[in-house]
Amino acid sequence: MKRKELMIMHGILILGWFIASAAAGRITPQEKAESVTPIPTLSPPEGNMTFIDGVTWCVARPGATQEDLQNALDWACGPGGADCSQLQPGGRCYQPNTLLTHASYAFNIFYQQNGNSDIACNFGGAGALVKRDPSFGSCKFLASETSAAASSAMLGRRVWIAMVALISLRLRV
Repeated sequence: MKRKELMIMHGILILGWFIASAAAGRITPQEKAESVTPIPTLSPPEGNMTFIDGVTWCVARPGATQEDLQNALDWACGPGGADCSQLQPGGRCYQPNTLLTHASYAFNIFYQQNGNSDIACNFGGAGALVKRDPSFGSCKFLASETSAAASSAMLGRRVWIAMVALISLRLRV
């Protein structure tokens, strides 16, 4: 029975390596052939379709109310988990100290950290996707291409670490 369990664990380890390698971009999946007639969808199951058309950013919608922007900013920098340290006094994105620019930076951080999906840029209608880099001065906004690659590599490392930990715990028992 021990040999059989060891063989199963070995297979799981190899599967984990394959998943981690694919997530890190070392193994590229086959691409789908382009359709002759595009089929419009509101929210595709495979992720953000806007990325196919190029780099995207999420910014605060200029027509949003101050109250909506403030609530969304507070959520993004709080429970949403966006790193808003650059919005603090002395940070690269503090000036200009306006609600619209601060919300735009926070919305984009959240959007990039959450897979560039359309829903990650909603913020109750206060967010909007743009294809023009909103960076200004020393304040650089993350772009969808760079964050997607980083997210993929991080996912690969997380999967690999989880698989190794699971196998090592199982072998100790």
